[in-house]
Amino acid sequence: MFSMLKHIPTWIYKGYERLLTQEIKSAQIPRHVAIIMDGNRRYARKLGQMASFGHMRGADITEKVIEWSCELGIEHLTIYAFSTENFTRSSDEKDRLFELIRLKFDEIGDDARTHERRMRVHAIGDIEKLPDMLRESIKNVELVTSGYDRFNLNVALAYGGRQEIVQAVREIAAMVEKGDIELDKIDEDTISNHLYLAGGAALPDVDLIIRTGGDERVSNFLPWQANGNECASYFCAPFWPEFRKIDFLRSIRVYQARVEERRQHATVRAAHFLKALGKAEVSEVRHSPKTESAPHCFLNPEEISLKK
Repeated sequence: MFSMLKHIPTWIYKGYERLLTQEIKSAQIPRHVAIIMDGNRRYARKLGQMASFGHMRGADITEKVIEWSCELGIEHLTIYAFSTENFTRSSDEKDRLFELIRLKFDEIGDDARTHERRMRVHAIGDIEKLPDMLRESIKNVELVTSGYDRFNLNVALAYGGRQEIVQAVREIAAMVEKGDIELDKIDEDTISNHLYLAGGAALPDVDLIIRTGGDERVSNFLPWQANGNECASYFCAPFWPEFRKIDFLRSIRVYQARVEERRQHATVRAAHFLKALGKAEVSEVRHSPKTESAPHCFLNPEEISLKK
């Protein structure tokens, strides 16, 4: 199906993009979108290229997604650039990938669009496991963009969701042991504030999580932030370097459909609740001593319930 769609003329795609954009902008936009950028290596293999070729093409798509997110007014974009499991890859691939990420961080810091967009950049994960030069680039771009607050780009590096929760639990346990916090004072906010922070603050809940490459799983990505708030999920077939704007727009539309579904469900539940409440009031009126002692009351119980 995906290969067939690639042969559709460009002008049809552009028209569809405009239509989708108009429809999407008329509804609620997700505040926080998280993306698992899967398929760079498979894309490269398909073309008979080295893995580094796929990573470079994928980096180009990442730049476009940042632009699309800003256009729609999304506030937080979190991208899964390198997981803790990726450390098992060959040294050559890791070195090339780390160097590419380092160059991209440097480019972002120097790019005029970063400052026009007032884009704040932050890396989340076990940053100490990364090469020194990459850590230096991260430090520089975080400093250069630290005063911005319109759009937040969070790059997950050396990141693992379970690891994130474990380190938060250890920090909180140490605080309890030192007497800095009481055990019964620990709540969800306490845990959120000890997860990997972006710009000194906890990441907001994820509204939409996207995964490319055909797999329908979230791979240990932001488990705390993406669960418990019924975030929408969008899984699509294109490898990350093949990800198009219409794919991104469709994912937003899935989120909006989910929001509308929840809104309709809430409305139906409220209607059933009010109906049930009305019946309860009727029952109370019928069995009240005042009603029993006034058999010639001018209002029947149903009318009394309505007038309340």
